[in-house]
Amino acid sequence: MRSLFSVTLLLLLALTLTVEANKRAKHHKGGKHDKSRASSECSPAEIQYGKCVPEHGDCGDGLRETTCKDRTEKINCRIPCNWKKDISDCKYKFGAWSSCDAATNTKSRSGTLKRALFNAECQATVKVSKPCSHKVKKTRGEKKSN
Repeated sequence: MRSLFSVTLLLLLALTLTVEANKRAKHHKGGKHDKSRASSECSPAEIQYGKCVPEHGDCGDGLRETTCKDRTEKINCRIPCNWKKDISDCKYKFGAWSSCDAATNTKSRSGTLKRALFNAECQATVKVSKPCSHKVKKTRGEKKSN
């Protein structure tokens, strides 16, 4: 009787461990990968990086495909929600915003390329624009008049 109880307990434990392992495998999205394995097979110049594709909407957490030789993997990436998707892998140094253009109600600024991430093809200079703010900014010393 005691051995039957021990075997049953052992089988129950094995079943529980198997179910937990399957749950973890199901929820794993492929974001983490073994860097030592990839780096030993490929140099950084050989790795081709795809665009970051957000999981929901057009910004936030997502996945990026990396390809080296005949192996393709997916790694985690992120697109900031307040940034332009087409230049997200390129880092630029931007100048000051221009004054508001009354005709288009927008202001713009240009940036020069600082560096390209993930071997991205980047434009040397870019121009971005945004709607003009209707609020007038006050200087620090200015007070409200009653």
